[in-house]
Amino acid sequence: MRFPSLSQLMSFNGGYLDTVGFLALQGVFVAHVTGNFVTFGAAMIHGADGAIAKLLVLPVFCAAVVISRLVTFKLAAANLPTLRIMLAVKTVLLIAGSVAAVVLAPFAKGDSWQLILVAVLFVCAMAIQNAAHRVHIPNAPPTTLMTGSTTQIMLDVAELIRGGGPDRAASVARIRKLSAAVGLFAAGCGLGALAFAFGGTWAFSVSAVLAFLSLFSAEARSQRG
Repeated sequence: MRFPSLSQLMSFNGGYLDTVGFLALQGVFVAHVTGNFVTFGAAMIHGADGAIAKLLVLPVFCAAVVISRLVTFKLAAANLPTLRIMLAVKTVLLIAGSVAAVVLAPFAKGDSWQLILVAVLFVCAMAIQNAAHRVHIPNAPPTTLMTGSTTQIMLDVAELIRGGGPDRAASVARIRKLSAAVGLFAAGCGLGALAFAFGGTWAFSVSAVLAFLSLFSAEARSQRG
């Protein structure tokens, strides 16, 4: 049995954590952070709480990406395995978030410090995932946002319907690669919802386990300092 690639683990975990986070944290997206603009607008119109948490996660995400990238420059200068170290930091953040979620739940108020703390830990973890993806596996499909991938799949399908031309093989290969990422993300969403239905905030721990497994992916193991 072949060990899943880093991109595959990230895609599944992205869908899983985003779903569990949305269900447990009053509608906060921890992976697809720009989606919080929509829920922020809805909270403002309907007068619901949670607006502060939804607005806060985007600058937190941006700051975490910048900091993680600056750290990787330092690690690379010291000839250390940057990818594996950052994946380890992501794992620690997910473990901390999972423990905090279980201890501090339930989150009755959308702007409580307890909910914001848990959301920030998970958002920082997903910021590291996104940064690591862009820097270390840039040719792999996106792992937390499926809109662009789905659009490209449909464009390639249209090309194949038209006849494909000389780029037919490239279109087929792209459809297979992107469809796998979308499928894994969707599977993560479905299993995340199921896990939360039966386990509540304990469902977050699965995300931490998946992050730990990513340390043993071929991409992480092959990197040398």
